Amino acid sequence: MSPKTADEIAAAADATIHEVGYDRNGFDSRIDTKTLRSLYLAPAFIKAGAETTNVGSASKDYGTESVYDKDSNKIQYTTFAKFPPVRLLPDAQRKRILVTGGAGFVGSHLVDRLMLLGHEVTVLDNFFTGSRTTVSHWVGHPNFEMVRHDVVEPFMIEVDQIYHLACPASPPHYQYNAVKTIKTSFMGTLNMLGLAKRTKARFLITSTSEVYGDPEEHPQREDYWGHVNCIGPRACYDEGKRVAETLTYGYMRQDGVDVRVARIFNTFGPRMNPYDGRVVSNFIIQALKGEDMTVYGDGQQTRSFQYIHDLVDGLILLMNGEETRPVNIGSSHEFTIMEFAEAVRDIVEEVQKAEGVPNPKRVGIIYNDIPTDDPQRRRADTTRAKETLDWQPRWMVRDGVREMVLYYKQMIDQGKL
Repeated sequence: MSPKTADEIAAAADATIHEVGYDRNGFDSRIDTKTLRSLYLAPAFIKAGAETTNVGSASKDYGTESVYDKDSNKIQYTTFAKFPPVRLLPDAQRKRILVTGGAGFVGSHLVDRLMLLGHEVTVLDNFFTGSRTTVSHWVGHPNFEMVRHDVVEPFMIEVDQIYHLACPASPPHYQYNAVKTIKTSFMGTLNMLGLAKRTKARFLITSTSEVYGDPEEHPQREDYWGHVNCIGPRACYDEGKRVAETLTYGYMRQDGVDVRVARIFNTFGPRMNPYDGRVVSNFIIQALKGEDMTVYGDGQQTRSFQYIHDLVDGLILLMNGEETRPVNIGSSHEFTIMEFAEAVRDIVEEVQKAEGVPNPKRVGIIYNDIPTDDPQRRRADTTRAKETLDWQPRWMVRDGVREMVLYYKQMIDQGKL
């Protein structure tokens, strides 16, 4: 049996979900998954010597051609000017949207969706943790603009909606410069709320499940006040997001700013920084490289994982809905870290076999000390999201992990990992 391409493997696994988004209340945000997949899963051609491998049929239309020479360890890029087709909206429906942190993991997927829906999108990013490459396929499009800017400084633009995502979100990144992290949470949110007040734009801030700390209530409802160590190594992020929420509701009550607050739980998917220290990316890369997977603690601590497309669905529904209270956006299905590690190991082996590896190496699992203040249990109570947004996750974790495995394998094949 001949090896399968990444597109063929993903298509075989995609038996149930063929589109993302919703059509309700006069707002249609539906996009087919094949179009989205072409933007992250098959963006390149690899040419090594005389052998050419087409990594995806949609690549030449929507991505970048890369020629990688293993001998010299150099890569040559050729970009294509043809963009994915975007929806043609009437002026009354097309919005001017600002996405801070739009070159990051979550931001880039949100930008893809907003662009495909036909809106005018401006990305604001200082590239501290984000990367231009995540949205480079939109550079040059008449509806797209990317600005290098740090949100701790004011920014002036006329907009209808602001998605405020800018802030380091992985422990190694936000602990690397704790002062910068809390400054971004406070000053960045202050500046963006000021912009929303001036332009009368609707403002959505992406908060986090970390505002609940190491919770004593399980699962966590939005009215739970949390159990946070305010001076611990994670406090710069946890407390930064808590004060950002306080600012947001201060502007709503005092100045009438139209606000939305999304509390995001563990999310994974393509474009996650492979070196950001998160459990999903760590497991997948270690397994793909044939290295033992590292579990911190005994592996019995729990997390609820949602796929990136479900999160973006939730953010867009929240922005365009009427709910102004905080809303948990996450999965209610709980895994132990050990269960998740074993699932990743199985899926990596499945992908390797499908691509022609006869007997993939079965990696082991090693244990390290658990980090300080790492929560033991984390699961969203999504009742409010279901009742007010009619939203709940649709992607199975295994399907999402499979796409992420294909994405990282592609990076390894290109010499990027």
